[in-house]
Amino acid sequence: MPSRLAALAAKTTIREYAQGAAQEGVAPVADFLAPTVEVASPTGYYKVYSEKSRFRVPNTKRAIGGRATVLGFDASDATFNCAPHALDVPIDQVEGMADESMEALLQEGADMANEAASLAHEQTVIDTAIATLTAGAGAIDFAADKDLVDQLDQQIIAIIKAANYGSLMGIGLLFGPTFFRRFKNHPSVKGRFISGGKKEIVNPSIDDILSLFIAKPEAQLSMLVKDTAPEGKAASYDFLLDSNLIVFARKQAPTRRDPSFMKTFRLKGAWMAPRVYTRDDGRVEVAAMDWSEQVNVTNSAAGKLLTISN
Repeated sequence: MPSRLAALAAKTTIREYAQGAAQEGVAPVADFLAPTVEVASPTGYYKVYSEKSRFRVPNTKRAIGGRATVLGFDASDATFNCAPHALDVPIDQVEGMADESMEALLQEGADMANEAASLAHEQTVIDTAIATLTAGAGAIDFAADKDLVDQLDQQIIAIIKAANYGSLMGIGLLFGPTFFRRFKNHPSVKGRFISGGKKEIVNPSIDDILSLFIAKPEAQLSMLVKDTAPEGKAASYDFLLDSNLIVFARKQAPTRRDPSFMKTFRLKGAWMAPRVYTRDDGRVEVAAMDWSEQVNVTNSAAGKLLTISN
């Protein structure tokens, strides 16, 4: 017979709470770089594009008596496999605790699990992007006499061409902290915010800078820090994306077919599912939080890792 806590974990309200917390708690940077595609089954096909295999706009015309173009998948496409993920949160409960308090403990467990899962997911997304794009990284010349805005406009135009998806596709700029610090303080950028010959303090934000670029891109600043020191050594913290900028094509609500740079495949309706089991010593019950996801680069040609030169 299930325990009271296990019975409460099976309630619709608790399951909906865990699902909602997982959806709302996705790290903004991870969702920006690799937005979610909800899929009906844990495995299935998806389209992959590259320099050699570009996206093609389908021909929608149909001859009289002829067949329509099929938007399907075949054996040449890639297969996603939403791998299982899990976190356990021990629940200390007092005998005789009210159901409302026990439900609050389960909700707290879902919140804590989601917080940790969100950070892990963000790290996976950024690491995957860097690993994919490093080989073809380009440099932006930060010499004082160079125009950084024009250099980035050229990169944006190249990504738009690579995606070949028209106005349905947006452009994303994911800045590392050092790249953005040097970019916003560069003469070619600050000079665009001074008018009438006035001398004034200029400190443009990301939102201010977006108005300078072609195609109205969106932007985020990656602030995730990682300890790169080995176990047992003094901590050595660094940003995952520090002196770099990722320019990429993104669709806010992607599908399995569109040529976005990256996507996260998640099983629909199962962003996080709670259950309860009793630990082997019989003393503690554990809120087990399970979910399935997979991060994939789906169009390597539609992303560019940019470094600082000079």
